[in-house]
Amino acid sequence: MNVLEMMDELQKKALKDESLRQKLLRTRQEPHALEAFCRTCRELGYEIYEMDLIGAGETFYAEMKRSTNGGGENSPMLEGEDDFYEMFFASISG
Repeated sequence: MNVLEMMDELQKKALKDESLRQKLLRTRQEPHALEAFCRTCRELGYEIYEMDLIGAGETFYAEMKRSTNGGGENSPMLEGEDDFYEMFFASISG
């Protein structure tokens, strides 16, 4: 399972389980929030590490750029599409 699949599965679980959702949201209050989030994910059985999460977003964004007009200068700018971490919290916060 890749990082995106793990994040998607974790998001679905968090939306169904309020205590899990709150546990994940509390990681945002830590001084090193991304590190705390990934540590919590690993405690829950999801092998997510900081650089894997960052790299997955950047890889996804690069693939999106390449798929649009060959990735040339006319490719659309995708705002925030490379930040799975922020998108995850946006989805479970509201």
